[in-house]
Amino acid sequence: MSAMLLASHPAPVRNAIEEHRNGLDRNPVIYLEEHMRPGLSAAREAIATYLGTRTDRIALTNSTTNAVGITYNGLVLAPGDEVLTTEQDYYVTFEALRQMTSRYGAIVRTVPLYDRPPTLTEEEAVARILSGVSNATRLVALTWVHSSTGYKLPVHAITSAIADLNASRPASRQILVGIDGVHGFGVEDFELSDLGCDFFMSGCHKWLFGPRGTGFIAAGSKGYEMLVPSVPSFIENSGAFDAWILDDDEVRDNNAERMTPGGFQAFEHKLAVPAAVAWQMEIGKAAVADRTHALASQLKEGLASIPGVTVHTPLDRAFSAGIVSFDIEGQSARETVERLRHHRIIASAAPYAVPHARLTPSIRNSPSEIEAVLRRVREIA
Repeated sequence: MSAMLLASHPAPVRNAIEEHRNGLDRNPVIYLEEHMRPGLSAAREAIATYLGTRTDRIALTNSTTNAVGITYNGLVLAPGDEVLTTEQDYYVTFEALRQMTSRYGAIVRTVPLYDRPPTLTEEEAVARILSGVSNATRLVALTWVHSSTGYKLPVHAITSAIADLNASRPASRQILVGIDGVHGFGVEDFELSDLGCDFFMSGCHKWLFGPRGTGFIAAGSKGYEMLVPSVPSFIENSGAFDAWILDDDEVRDNNAERMTPGGFQAFEHKLAVPAAVAWQMEIGKAAVADRTHALASQLKEGLASIPGVTVHTPLDRAFSAGIVSFDIEGQSARETVERLRHHRIIASAAPYAVPHARLTPSIRNSPSEIEAVLRRVREIA
């Protein structure tokens, strides 16, 4: 019950990794020359297809953390500019924003998003975010599905409200919206345009069951032009290679290729991304979403019926995804996790100041497994 952390590879993904690994082991140089460029293009195209967007809007990264860091540290701000996030957002967002603002004399603002457990309506969520927006705000950095409580933010409603604010702002002062989307990607049936954000960042090795060490940035129509790359790209059509060869210092427009970090990596994993996307697309995004939500609902309702158990994740599908966060009265989150692991049930404790126990059913689970988990929770509660 822990796909939200690091998922096992399904057979098609495992086989693709092995195929590329064997090719690299047989003749690393030749295989890389023949497969790196088309393989990375195929990986970007696969993610773009899954998100219903164009390949030229996808930059490959090594993880969600990598994607968030590269994106937010790629923004250029002025002293006094503000970036906004919530008090409940994750360490990675806070640290990336701290790194970026400390260079420019910009300011990080936070607003409280919810109380525990979260019971926000869509209107309340929008109002809380907008309460932190000022004339100095340049970026709103949010998390789609919170890994502490499992609360799913109404992203489209928030980005629509910010678009209304942007309508009266000059282009140079438009508010950008970045979304850490890792716990919605591979769960929800959506396309990038449904969210309305400027930057969407995720890893592929959780709910997508993709290769470990893979992730991406998906940018909206104006996203990449607002960023400056921080890691040299190895993709030849990025323009960076030509500028170096020709000793040309002319500044070029940024693009997804230039935002894709270069360097020698676990290429067999990057090249296996299309297999993960194809596997899930064959099942069907709608079927994946329905199955994940059905299992999560079964688990939430069952936990809520157990005396001494507090469920922190909203029961409403509109405000939750696959993460189910809860506490047992008189037990720490770590104690609950250890007791469940004694019974071969893999839960996790949220790494926050106030941790909760988490169970995260995915499409590899069954209703009977949910019932087995509930029986054990009743025993230890």
